[in-house]
Amino acid sequence: MHIIRPSHADDIPAITAIYAHHVLVGTGTFEIEPPSATDMTNRRADVLAKGLPYLVAVDGNHVLGFAYCNWFKPRPAYRFSAEDSIYLAPEAQGHGLGRALLTELAAQSERAGVRKLIAVIGDSANTGSIAVHRSVGFAMVGVLKSCGWKFDQWRDVVMMDLALGQGDTTAPQQ
Repeated sequence: MHIIRPSHADDIPAITAIYAHHVLVGTGTFEIEPPSATDMTNRRADVLAKGLPYLVAVDGNHVLGFAYCNWFKPRPAYRFSAEDSIYLAPEAQGHGLGRALLTELAAQSERAGVRKLIAVIGDSANTGSIAVHRSVGFAMVGVLKSCGWKFDQWRDVVMMDLALGQGDTTAPQQ
């Protein structure tokens, strides 16, 4: 049985391994070298310090994926917009777990005050990520053509977004 829960410090080795796989063989991230467990610990701490969610999907004690959001840009005007990140272990892909993880991330992001989730998806050929975002209600915003170079090829960036809660229909609480 799969459970989605807040991440714990002891999830970092599995999170690091899942992300390293995507760095080394995928185009969903434009990182070239996998970050260390220390790097991933610091990244998680940064997200949590901002009051934003950092989730894992587990089967028993086995981490199958993780998702989090972080502020889209550091300037104050962006303080209600966050970029989501979601990564699954290869064996967990294609079973609906990504949709469940992203749905829960959106719900927790809204509770944290986020009004807009933004997906910055590496590679327009990344049909799995595009589909999971679309299944949760994200809309296509545009494509930045050939803005990343990975695996000796130009890669696009697909931009999608999802309004949360009242979105832009009301002023946010300050």
